[in-house]
Amino acid sequence: MIPPIVRRGLLLAPLLWLAGCDTVVLNPSGDIAAQQAHLVVVSTLLMLLIIVPVMFLICLFAWRYRKSNTSAEYKPDWDHSTKLELLIWGAPLLIIIVLGLITWIYTHLLDPYRPLSRLDENRPIAAGVKPLEVQVVAMDWKWMFIYPEQGIATVNELVTPIDVPVRFHMTSTSVMNAFYIPALAGMVYTMPGMETQLNAVMNKAGVYDGFSANYSGAGFSDMRFKYHGVSQADFDAWVEKTKASSTALNRAEVVALDKPTIKHPIMHFGTVDKGIYDLILNRCVTEGSVCINTQMHQDATRIKAAAVVKNLPKDVCEPATVAATAQPTRKE
Repeated sequence: MIPPIVRRGLLLAPLLWLAGCDTVVLNPSGDIAAQQAHLVVVSTLLMLLIIVPVMFLICLFAWRYRKSNTSAEYKPDWDHSTKLELLIWGAPLLIIIVLGLITWIYTHLLDPYRPLSRLDENRPIAAGVKPLEVQVVAMDWKWMFIYPEQGIATVNELVTPIDVPVRFHMTSTSVMNAFYIPALAGMVYTMPGMETQLNAVMNKAGVYDGFSANYSGAGFSDMRFKYHGVSQADFDAWVEKTKASSTALNRAEVVALDKPTIKHPIMHFGTVDKGIYDLILNRCVTEGSVCINTQMHQDATRIKAAAVVKNLPKDVCEPATVAATAQPTRKE
């Protein structure tokens, strides 16, 4: 026979699993993530204004009108109350309106494509301050970071200075992924042949976790990297140290990196071929391949020429019309 105190202890044992949890989402270190956390808290509190009273009333009614309570008032013919109807429908409606308004405002305010206007709630960004440009490439199963202005690149390591706006340009070489640093900002998808963006700023120095938040195959769970938020002086020193690397990021290196690997080690590239990110974005890293933007330009030119020959309006874009007038872009 198990003693009662041991049974109670066993019931509480699963709580030990919470020891591995991290509250970074609600206690972030970047201004964008902080605003998102504020939105989550406010929205939750507004919803609790309905949930808590409802749960309380359920318990109250169950207790008050229990079978053994013969003193409770009994009204078998009662079926309507205008006051209750107004309360039951009016309060949730008002909360939904407020939630919708807050969500609409924050959706536009925290648009990842929107340039930052502040470093935090007390410090606006001075006029003329340019963001640090970082190009992000999701691979199987690793992350590549290219710093075009510094002429360097890394694999599975991201470093940016604190209190400096950063603009991320993101794409993928294979399947859709999701770039996510909980302490910095929200999750943004990366897709092959397309570019997404994220504007963010880190306010506290430290080492943070970054990872893929979208399943992408066998190595997905190990598709992680460390994000270092450092001072401007430390960032400059890190850039100079990275430039000292003799490894160059060129077409051949990108092709080699694009091969699937799991738990890929950190790499540094002291030089980067100009325009390498655009080649990755347009899926033409391999020598002799045609870039997507070139194909699209050729297709648009052919469609425009066909429209002129057929005497069609210049803004014709119906699929049926295009299919009837345009020539195929390649031999089938």
